[in-house]
Amino acid sequence: MSEKLAIHGGEPVRTRPFPSGKKVGKDELKELVDVIDSGQLFRWGGTKVSTFEKEFADLLGTKYAVASTSGTSALHVAVGMVDPAPGDEIITAPITDIGSIIPIVYQTAIPVFADIDPRTFNMDPVDIEKKISPRTKAIMVVHLFGNPCDMDAIMAISRHHGIPVIEDCSQAHLSEHKGRYVGTIGDIGTFSFQMSKQLTAGDGGVTVTDRSDYGKRGMLFADKGWHRAQFGAREYTLLGLNYRMNELTGAVVLAQTRRARDIIGARRKNGDLLTELVQDAPNITPQRTLPQCKTGYWQYGMAVGKASPFTADQFVEALGAEGIGCGAHYIGKPIFLCHGAIRDQVMFGGSRFPFDHPGARPTQYAAGVCPVTEDVLNRMVTLSVTEFLGEEDIQDMATAVNKVAKGLS
Repeated sequence: MSEKLAIHGGEPVRTRPFPSGKKVGKDELKELVDVIDSGQLFRWGGTKVSTFEKEFADLLGTKYAVASTSGTSALHVAVGMVDPAPGDEIITAPITDIGSIIPIVYQTAIPVFADIDPRTFNMDPVDIEKKISPRTKAIMVVHLFGNPCDMDAIMAISRHHGIPVIEDCSQAHLSEHKGRYVGTIGDIGTFSFQMSKQLTAGDGGVTVTDRSDYGKRGMLFADKGWHRAQFGAREYTLLGLNYRMNELTGAVVLAQTRRARDIIGARRKNGDLLTELVQDAPNITPQRTLPQCKTGYWQYGMAVGKASPFTADQFVEALGAEGIGCGAHYIGKPIFLCHGAIRDQVMFGGSRFPFDHPGARPTQYAAGVCPVTEDVLNRMVTLSVTEFLGEEDIQDMATAVNKVAKGLS
């Protein structure tokens, strides 16, 4: 193989496409046929959603699982469980999807952003503690790309201040922190089954907890606050939403749950191998996984070195020329700068609520609020490592990463 970069006219490392695979198949079809044959598509008359909730809770080892329509709704259920008052604050991550932030604002709380650790790309516990105020109602951690946060430090902060922890595991199915699945370490865990996720039903979500008060409140919150177990006149005991998962979605995600360990195991094997093969590449470093932790590799994250002679964009362009698809900067800038309504605090009916609630503290979202995040996003590179790739595919990816890193250096 020529060491001359393909972008400079050399021979590319990879000329054939990578295998894409198919996320759903006969297992999902069998469950779907059961639903169609039953004629019951509604969760309260069917069996698939309730079976999924039980099996997903059993998979993680939790007592309660509340199925819902999306990862965003699963997070809204979690925020509904902790029940913030208008103007309360929830500390969360600046690198995430807007689906992590929408439930906070819609539940009349204010998102406060903790900066990240430049090596793990996850929330820095030191900055989390700095951001705690008398109005802090919860900490919502995001296990970015499936990489577990420093949960020992975060739970120590939680216990010291008496603040519950919500784990956003939308990208972290079966990721592990010191032998425990993420989502089971904090007070509440949430998962997404959107099409790009490791386990998918096209869309869907689930919220898990061991706390009976949260579990019962979450089930009510996702079903309009309706106490279905009560007979007689309808009784709605809290302000909830219709986030009920239907039986068709439940059928697909049930089949996915039963294959979860195999799916995540294959992704982990591929991601770990890639890390082993590129760890000595100059001027680019894989996202750090903490000791005794295992990631589920929703994406494979890397960062170009601060003193590197090339940028993330140049690295991505050169890697693409070698036949390796990748991206630069992920979301580009901190999430609070990506969303105009959040950034400008223009909310319901053009009002500033909840930001102008009498009890709320003044909050500004601007460049410089999370400087480490801005720096890391500027240098970030992401690759796709799926369960459909074989060892030869990972070898090609690693060869290209090493070739480009050396060539541009």
